[in-house]
Amino acid sequence: MKSISGKRLCKIVEQKGWVLRRITGSHHIYENLEVDQILSIPVHRNQDLKVGTLKALMKIAGLSEEDLL
Repeated sequence: MKSISGKRLCKIVEQKGWVLRRITGSHHIYENLEVDQILSIPVHRNQDLKVGTLKALMKIAGLSEEDLL
């Protein structure tokens, strides 16, 4: 799996219907009312997310690897 930055993941989840609710420090907090979930994405400059973190966020957001392309 190719790793991506937190900024890029934010853009992808926004396209999938997630709404940015607030920014706390370096974490962008997204909400999706359809699935009643909250998603916290760490955005540290343009550093890539670690693979385990990315997989966990993708699972919560309902994303697949094809969505990251």
